[in-house]
Amino acid sequence: MSTTVTWPNGKTLALSIVVNVEEGSEMTIKDGDKKPEPVDELGVALNIPIRNYGNESNYLYGIKAGGPRVFRLLADYGVQTTVTAAALSLERAPELTKNIIAHRHEICSHGWRWTHTFSMKEDQEREIISRAVDSFRSTTGLAPKGWLSRYLHTKNTRRLLREAGFLYHMDDYSDDVPFWEPITMSDGTLKALVCMPYAIDSNDMKMWVAPGFTPQDWLDYACQTFDWMRAESREQSPLMMSLGLHLRIIGRPGRVWALKAFLEYVTGHEDVWITTRKAIAERFIECCPWDGERN
Repeated sequence: MSTTVTWPNGKTLALSIVVNVEEGSEMTIKDGDKKPEPVDELGVALNIPIRNYGNESNYLYGIKAGGPRVFRLLADYGVQTTVTAAALSLERAPELTKNIIAHRHEICSHGWRWTHTFSMKEDQEREIISRAVDSFRSTTGLAPKGWLSRYLHTKNTRRLLREAGFLYHMDDYSDDVPFWEPITMSDGTLKALVCMPYAIDSNDMKMWVAPGFTPQDWLDYACQTFDWMRAESREQSPLMMSLGLHLRIIGRPGRVWALKAFLEYVTGHEDVWITTRKAIAERFIECCPWDGERN
């Protein structure tokens, strides 16, 4: 059994571009939440039960304008991504969903709604996972194989995902390569999920939070990350780079040029594999099969 992952055709760096689709699933009074979503560009966090129409429209921009702009650009460069989507967001944006499926992007579950699950009881969390899977089957015809929580997860999340048939999760920032995460199931058997580590340092959210990156800052950081990881992967062992995007952030005209410049910079290298997280996870399993499972 091989214990070292290798990427196909002698490539040394796997580049995973992750497009988060959260718009339409954020906290809002109209959907029964106790307060509106606090994360926005308006500088307003309302911790009171009042509807924030301005913030809702700021999120809606990601669906109406930012999303089509981002996915046109990805199509121009022939890049497939992993779309970490809140299931309700895809339900509410059918045209965007059709575009995503037509261009063969992977759908990864970001929950049913873009909500915190860390305080949920086990049965409630199981229901949320199941509801998300059912929703994705309805909107895309496919069940997601990957999962990304909103920031935090519970002690039960990994086990519940394994029970539900998920292949990998990405609630981890600890490495630059996939690895197996053992899970003790309810019946005592030992199983595992592939952990596909994510990255927040290169995320376009850095242009939204203080101290904020300018688009040029973000582009420089992303390209320098790419250069370092590409060189290291060629000299030592294969690596995986993650780049996180959001429709309402990178999709703005004053920022999307930075994504275009990044795609121009990273495409066309014979030693770089730009692909989905599912494809990377499947390759990892092929190279490093889990041998600790007891049935």
